[in-house]
Amino acid sequence: MTTNNPFDKVKDVLKSQDQTYNFYNLSKLQDQRIEKLPFSIRILLESAVRNCDNFEVHEKDVENILNWENTANKVEIPFKPARVLLQDFTGVPAVVDLAAMRDAMKRLGGDPAKINPLVPVDLVIDHSVQVDVSRTVDALEQNQKIEFHRNHERFSFLKWGAQAFDGLFIAPPGSGIVHQVNLEYIAREVMNGTGNLLYPDSVVGTDSHTTMVNGLGVCGWGVGGIEAEAVMLGQPMSMVLPEVVGYKFVGKLPDIATATDLVLTVTNELRKKGVVGKFVEFYGEGVSTLSVQDRATISNMAPEYGATMGFFPADENTIDYLASTGRSNSKIEYIKNYLSTQGLMCNYKSQSHPVFTTTMELDLSTVVPSLSGPKRPHDRISLSSMKQDFNSCLSSPVGFKGFGLTPEQTQKKATFTFKGKDYTIGHGAVTIAAITSCTNTSNPSVMLGAGLLAKNAVEHGLEVAPYIKTSLSPGSGVVTEYFNHSGLQEPLNRLGFDLTGYGCMTCIGNSGELAESLAEAITKEDLVVAGVLSGNRNFEGRIHPLLRANYLASPPLVVAYALAGTVDIDFETTPLGVSKKTGQPVFLRDIWPSKELIQQTIKSSVLPDMYERVYSNVNDGNKSWNELKVPTGLLYPWDEKSTYIHNPPFFKTMELTVSKRPAITNAYCLLNLGDSITTDHISPAGNINRKSSAARYLEGKGVKPEDFNTYGSRRGNDEVMVRGTFANTRLVNKLAPAVGPQTTYVPTGELMFISDAAEKYQSEGHQLIVLAGSDYGSGSSRDWAAKGPYLQGIKCVIAISFERIHRSNLVGMGIIPLQFQSGQNASTLGLTGKEQFNIELPTDKSLIKTGQTVKVTTNCGKSFETILRFDTPIEVEYWANNGILSYVLRKLLH
Repeated sequence: MTTNNPFDKVKDVLKSQDQTYNFYNLSKLQDQRIEKLPFSIRILLESAVRNCDNFEVHEKDVENILNWENTANKVEIPFKPARVLLQDFTGVPAVVDLAAMRDAMKRLGGDPAKINPLVPVDLVIDHSVQVDVSRTVDALEQNQKIEFHRNHERFSFLKWGAQAFDGLFIAPPGSGIVHQVNLEYIAREVMNGTGNLLYPDSVVGTDSHTTMVNGLGVCGWGVGGIEAEAVMLGQPMSMVLPEVVGYKFVGKLPDIATATDLVLTVTNELRKKGVVGKFVEFYGEGVSTLSVQDRATISNMAPEYGATMGFFPADENTIDYLASTGRSNSKIEYIKNYLSTQGLMCNYKSQSHPVFTTTMELDLSTVVPSLSGPKRPHDRISLSSMKQDFNSCLSSPVGFKGFGLTPEQTQKKATFTFKGKDYTIGHGAVTIAAITSCTNTSNPSVMLGAGLLAKNAVEHGLEVAPYIKTSLSPGSGVVTEYFNHSGLQEPLNRLGFDLTGYGCMTCIGNSGELAESLAEAITKEDLVVAGVLSGNRNFEGRIHPLLRANYLASPPLVVAYALAGTVDIDFETTPLGVSKKTGQPVFLRDIWPSKELIQQTIKSSVLPDMYERVYSNVNDGNKSWNELKVPTGLLYPWDEKSTYIHNPPFFKTMELTVSKRPAITNAYCLLNLGDSITTDHISPAGNINRKSSAARYLEGKGVKPEDFNTYGSRRGNDEVMVRGTFANTRLVNKLAPAVGPQTTYVPTGELMFISDAAEKYQSEGHQLIVLAGSDYGSGSSRDWAAKGPYLQGIKCVIAISFERIHRSNLVGMGIIPLQFQSGQNASTLGLTGKEQFNIELPTDKSLIKTGQTVKVTTNCGKSFETILRFDTPIEVEYWANNGILSYVLRKLLH
């Protein structure tokens, strides 16, 4: 093995502002293929050249990337991201795993200090705060106080991690949303490493919306927490060299359209195209008309359109953004020089462009005001069609665009009393209206647009019904700075959009409770009520269990629908109310701010020193965090009484040598599922139901129901999480008679909670599998969507297709993903899920090949062939080692 880099010959010097930097100069490869490569592939090329040691990264890998036109989707390559990004829901279990690995390292005779991040790791605590209090001026203070009360143990553990692990930076609660903080502050654009070595910033994150930073020209995407931990420990990622879809933008957005309308349009078009597992790279003169914030909005929703990345190469707008967000002049200078010299600066107005696998085109002038819903982010609806579409959904068969109501049911109304006054609502009543999510709150144009619309509404005396749960949860304190500077926070407060916290909040389901009388009315009449939010996900039950119709919309439209009080409205023909100033009807068009006014407000109110002021104190800005007392030392002192942080079982019995994986024989089916089972269905998420297995466990530990908190907050405790796996109340399992977290225990026919059934199967020595439909594991990249099934004893998932990150997570936990042959599924094969299954996969890893055919037989005489979804050779190793972390641990021990 050699550690010399054969490409040291292309190392070069770059001088900038009296400083000398080193870099690997791609032009010195003197290979004409480089200028044809998409910009995103050039970044993969630079990484391979810089890290080539002919051990982890080979010269052949460099050649494969150079030959991308012929090798895309045909070869695997190693990739070493520059850094790792975490949020607290996924960050806590990552730090728990690292702490547990240190214990295992010591038990097996190694040095615990070897378990330490080898690349920069940034963790932003943004997933814990909830909208417990809203529509009051002190909502922020009250919600933060409740957040610390609920999460004291988790926060203490994370603060221990910050001092125990080198290179781990933690932004305390209240700092903002991870992707907005990444965009505005953390992202380097160009890394300056040891010896003044410059190279492109790149990142993998444990949240699928890590792609938001693609809008800044930074290569990055979401991975499972398990894979991210391996990257932290210096392991290269193994990935299939992706195809790149070139998406050309021409023209410019009309005045009435926003970046939100554009991203919902792009998401719909790319979903129809089919870009799963591919990079999407944007090009064309139209891109030059979009700000970095507009681009970041589009990049943010790459998971929703299915792409690994939605990449915008850097250009002059990128450099301007870095300056406007307070990055230093010296850094901007070497960033610009490096990108230009390395061929990574794009001229979107140029007639020439890279070669792409395939191309698409969008005329930006055709984009119209839009929403998406009621159950999926890629189901776009033009604003003008919204009333008609909603009413169609009410009576359409149950599905992504239907609620299956009869004509009589569509007429249902409910009357309730709120604060001494009676209100009557029907289907479509808006009950949650949230300006939330980094997708939009990072973009001053839509945020100030919402503020200006609110100002106009208040001037006409319009009001929002008091029972509607309105909230404002921006992704950074910069938003508050420019809202206050522009005087627009006050009219937002008047409409109920008081500041509730700096975090994901409603977008991830941390929406808090509805008013009790409203909740009872909805439940009693089984109303299809609505939520309107400026987020990126709207799966049924995600925003709030009682909200069946959820629509993604721009912040101005969130305010508009809050004023309307219903989604069953045509804004063109129906006024929002009567003006107290003029006595005339007020239509949405009367209060919609002009693009010119929005741009003027941005120019006068969004200032570079705001970013500098907000982020200069990011380490010490939270008094409660600063006062936390935490243990010290390399090894964490686990407290067995804790219901938040628990030493997981993953490494407790691991040995130094690898044992053969046992064959899967006579396995029972725990669940028989349909299409589009999301990680929300699989992974424990949202509030802990008081009748659930997890609730029984917590009550047994002396936890009161009011202190259950959410599953997300308890991701550091495997005992809670395994009991919450597949606990979603909207789960449709063909082995249960009704919707909910139950299944049939096949040996006796008994109906029970899924987690209880899994525990019973395991106690009797039975292996388990899952049958599923298409897009299994879509949604957020939750590692517990793989860890939970692993702890429940699931050895294999057989599905029509898998979402990219979730498939990787399953492999990372040693679970076998098998794919039905084209045209086949459980139903066409006559499988009920009550059979017992044999998976004919060799136990000798040397006999296993990526993508090979695997035969499955049942005790009923049926047999069928499947495709093994180990996509790279290293994934065979992960499976053989019972998971990626065990593989890394053994590697470090050797």
